Formats: sequence, C-alpha cells, structure tokens
Amino acid sequence: MKPLEPPDSHHLRAAIGWMELGNADAANEELERITPQLLLHPDVLEIRWHICALAKRWEAAAEAAAGLVQLDPERPDAWVHRSYALHEMKRTEEAFDQLLPVADRFAEVWTISYNLACYCAQLGRLPEARAWLRRTFAIATKTRTHKGLRLRALEDPDLEPIREEIGNMGA
Repeated sequence: MKPLEPPDSHHLRAAIGWMELGNADAANEELERITPQLLLHPDVLEIRWHICALAKRWEAAAEAAAGLVQLDPERPDAWVHRSYALHEMKRTEEAFDQLLPVADRFAEVWTISYNLACYCAQLGRLPEARAWLRRTFAIATKTRTHKGLRLRALEDPDLEPIREEIGNMGA
C-alpha cells in the first residue's frame, strides 16, 4: 500500500508525537483528522494499536491489530500486537494460538518467540517456555539485538515462573 500523503501524513506524525508524550486522547484526535477512507491504512492501524495499548484499551487494540494482520500479513508486529492484546485481555491461550503459526515464517524476529515464551510461562507450560526463551536469545544474538534482553526477561512478570533459570540460558 502506498504511503500516506499530506495532510494525512502530518496527522499521523502528530499522532505519533502525542503518543510518545503519553497523551492517548490527543493522539487519537489526530488520527480522527485523517481522511476517513484512509483510517484502515496499515500505518494508521499500527499507530491506532499503539494508542489503544497506551490507554490500555485492549479490545480496541486487538481489533486494530486484527485489521493490520488482514491488510499487511507480512508485517511481523501486526501478529505480535494482536496476540499481546489478547494476552492482556486474559486470553493467553488464544494469544499463543494466534502467534504460533508465524514463528517460523518470521524466524529472525525475536519478539515472536519471546512472547510465545511469556504465554507458555503464564499457561504453566514451562518446558515450552524455556525452549521459546532459548530460541529468543539465539535469534537476538544472531541479529545483534540482544543488548538488554536478558535484563528485560529477568524483570518481565510473565516470565516469573522460569525467572531463576533465565541467567543460565544462552544469549
């Protein structure tokens, strides 16, 4: 899909700015100024997801991400966002089931295996959680995106069931 053009691109950038300032309401107001036919543009849906997540409006976040998955299935973050919103709505099994099918397709995206590790840990599937987290560390090391990842994992409440083992996992 072609990029947004002014003035819609300006509204999108303004929404991003408000979102970065932590103002979900102002960010959403900027998105609403975008031409109605372009509200389903993948870039708009991506920012809408972030705004909804900032406001902890997980149902709306899941809807935005589902639209993004449908419109741009080659965008890995679309899949991650949808599952994350489902997890936040306490639908963790569904979050896992929706993300698992793309784990191999986006094998170089560590956030997918990381989230799968979190979901397994929360579902009590600890051997799977360990395996997904090891895969996460391997991907992150290979793609040189591992800086701070172990600390993130150690502090992530979703990984609490395997926290004591994280220090011994490769990264």
